Amino acid sequence: MTANDRHVGVPVTIVMPTYNEAANLPRMAELVLGLPIDGLHLKIVDDSSPDGTGRIAEELAEKYNADQAHGRRRMSVLHRTEKDGLGRAYVAGMSAALAEGAEYVIQMDADGSHPVEAVPRMLGTAVASGVGLVVGSRYVEGGSLDEEWGRHRVLLSRFANRYARTVLGTKIRDITAGFNLWSAATLRDVDLATLDSAGYSFQVELKFKAVRAGHSAVEIPIRFEERTEGVSKMNLSTQIESALVPLRLRMRNRRG
Repeated sequence: MTANDRHVGVPVTIVMPTYNEAANLPRMAELVLGLPIDGLHLKIVDDSSPDGTGRIAEELAEKYNADQAHGRRRMSVLHRTEKDGLGRAYVAGMSAALAEGAEYVIQMDADGSHPVEAVPRMLGTAVASGVGLVVGSRYVEGGSLDEEWGRHRVLLSRFANRYARTVLGTKIRDITAGFNLWSAATLRDVDLATLDSAGYSFQVELKFKAVRAGHSAVEIPIRFEERTEGVSKMNLSTQIESALVPLRLRMRNRRG
């Protein structure tokens, strides 16, 4: 999609969960809302960040909504009272986006690791091909990881993907990817309320169920950057969940 092809009238919502991302959010909002896509909306889902991210998000929303192109708010903030996992935050934000009429919903991290400039390409791919899922992939030809990643992290990430793909029998090469574009129809077919995963394994479960429901996926290469501010939210409990979820999904699928 070129800068002149703005897909006028296609409501697109980027859902961006935040927890202690005060240092990153202003720049991310500026980059996202500067994209040449009419009808683009940024929805922040903040889990009561103690560093004031929620307050900053509200201030940014007020600023960007002062100029409402095409009668649609450019930014909104969903405040949650507890931090109970990335997956739960995404379900809340994506469900709200669907209720507000989004035709496409994009998942994006607030730490700058996902390349904002890839969003128009993802949207163009979805509109042109009619697929229900476009994955910003690190592990297809042309995709890459920031050199700042240590060998241990690279090996762990590649192993996690190969493990989940093998257990679930999926062809999606970057099934753990967190940078994804979904059609509204795909998300409704999956039924977000039925997803079990609370943490990062949400990414795997949602893709698996979408493909099982008959929706096609396309992967486009991206460069995954290292965050420059803040710290990763990955911990031991989320790693354990990520290991168990593929096995649980496979067992349930066999019983079905």
